[in-house]
This record gives sequence, C-alpha cells and structure tokens, in this order.
Amino acid sequence: MPSTAQRQEATSVVYIIDDEEATRSSLKNLLRSVGFTVRSFEGTAAFKASEKTIGPSCLLLDVRLRGESGLFFQQQEKASQQMPIIFMTGFADVSICIKAMKAGATDFLLKPLSEQDVIDAVTAALAQDKKRLEADYLLNNITELYESLTSREREVLAYVVGGALNKQIAAGIGISEITVKVHRGTAMKKMKSNSVADLVRKAQMLGIEPMSR
Repeated sequence: MPSTAQRQEATSVVYIIDDEEATRSSLKNLLRSVGFTVRSFEGTAAFKASEKTIGPSCLLLDVRLRGESGLFFQQQEKASQQMPIIFMTGFADVSICIKAMKAGATDFLLKPLSEQDVIDAVTAALAQDKKRLEADYLLNNITELYESLTSREREVLAYVVGGALNKQIAAGIGISEITVKVHRGTAMKKMKSNSVADLVRKAQMLGIEPMSR
C-alpha cells in the first residue's frame, strides 16, 4: 500500500472513463483510499456532459470503449480538454500507444493494472496539471496588469525591455527624458516589477516584442 506521503488533497479530482463497472469500482476504491476525489463514467458522452472542477485534475481513460473510443475522444477533444490523460488498455498495441503519446497522453498503463503504477501515474499527472493551472493564473494576472497600462506606457515598456536608456527612449519616441522617467516608473509600478529583470521576464511571458535602441 502507498505511504502517507503519497496521499493527495481532496481538491484534486481524478476522472475515470471505462465501460467495465468492475474496473471503475476497483480504481475508485484504490484512489479514494489514498485521499483522491474520484468521479467515474461509463463513456465519453457522460464525461463531456459533466461539470468539471477548476482545480488540478487528470483523466484515466480506457482506449477501447463501447461507442466513441478513448483514442478518438483524445484526438477530438485535445483542444478543449487540457487535463492530463492517462490511457489504460488490456491490449499491448504499440501503434495505439504511440498515437496516444504523440497526441499528448501523459502515460499508458496496461491491464491488469498495478496499484502502485496507477497511483504514481495519477500523482505525476496531477502535479503536471497543478503547474499548468499556476502558469495560467500567473499569465492571466500579468495580462491584466499590462492591460492597465496606457499606450504610451506600453511603448516605453517595449523600449525598456529592449535595453534602451531613458535618453534613447526619449529620442526614439520624441518626448522629453523626464517624461520617459515618469512613464517608466508608472509602468513598472503598474506591472508590480521592482527591477528591469522582472519586467523583462513578464514581457517575455506576454510575448511583447522589445524595441531596439
């Protein structure tokens, strides 16, 4: 059995799609026993119609399902379903495994499933999704800060991240150096940056093109 250190907070949700009731029941019991919140479905239609959590999540998905297959679901939904997918199959089909991994699957487990392999794969997938959500939150926050800037402040910011000095920015834009200092200071304050290095990092995350000197 897994150690206490492997137990996860209940805010993380593991979704299961498998048309075999015995498999769903076994996985639910296993994952709940180590502290995961679990929701299971017999097919992809019920999963797609369900309400999803906003926290870290992952999907244990059987490759061969009655109706829409797991692989077809992954290919059709990969643009909208960002949660990590762990495939399960009772058939050691290398070609299917390759297709799934190329399409972005995080792991591929063979049935009969090893309890420890399932727990390890789910733990890794949830950690991956947590990082994705944190990155998304950070980017959204930085985007909001950037959108609070005036057009002139954005222009000055582009020069700053390009390494230009205040006098160079003033010459490039056609304003006084004092005005540049004001806009620069205001832009850094609004972006919550205490250094140019931090401002550059945030600008890179936003994909802002630096202005050359």
